[in-house]
Amino acid sequence: MDRQDQKQQYFNDYNNRTHVIGRIVSAVTLVLLVGAPFVIGTYLGAMPDMHAVLKGFLAVGIVWTVSSVVEFLVYTPMLGAGGGYLAFITGNLINMKIPCAMNAREIAGTRAGTPENEIISTLSIATSSLVTIVVLALGVLLLVPLQPVLQSPALQPAFENVVPALFGAMAYMYYRKNLKLALAPLLLMSALFILVPSLISSTSMMIIPSGALTIVLAYLIWKKRGTILDPPGTDLSGAEDKEDTEGTAK
Repeated sequence: MDRQDQKQQYFNDYNNRTHVIGRIVSAVTLVLLVGAPFVIGTYLGAMPDMHAVLKGFLAVGIVWTVSSVVEFLVYTPMLGAGGGYLAFITGNLINMKIPCAMNAREIAGTRAGTPENEIISTLSIATSSLVTIVVLALGVLLLVPLQPVLQSPALQPAFENVVPALFGAMAYMYYRKNLKLALAPLLLMSALFILVPSLISSTSMMIIPSGALTIVLAYLIWKKRGTILDPPGTDLSGAEDKEDTEGTAK
């Protein structure tokens, strides 16, 4: 067995162990999340009306169920097994975990679907989770002393625009690679949200049409030019083959 086969075998074993641990921890987390309200309600003697709970869940649960499936299908290939389990268990994907993983992948220069991306994604999300815990702990300790500052009217606009600012910076990093490909879904979604403001509350659902449009445009560009990101005449595959050959020689 050569070195490449050994690497692939080790990666397969790593993924298998990751799935075993991830499924166990996911099941435990689900039981704890769902069971906590019932335990608290039983202990305090304040169990809610389950009929009302069911009606409330059905009112929003169907929408969020579809959204959850869409997020799973979109984010899991980007994060890999280890990163996916960590991100979905710890939560806060859109605001924290996804930008962190994408930025780490950009810095490391890894590609989605590779073992290197799997490791980078897992390490970045694990680090993000630990940093989040530390920041939350400090926030709880300093909440009372900093309350006058945090409630200052001058800072409220900044708190309301943290997520747009974060994703604007992250988006531009990818948009600049192919502005033509990014322009069509950006303009379409912007027009839809302006003309139909009610869609703003369904941003997760709008990932489907915008993603489908982007995939179709990328396919058409690829069919016409043979590549998506590079200018016509650039042979990406040849460059990669050359790099692989030089790496093997070294």
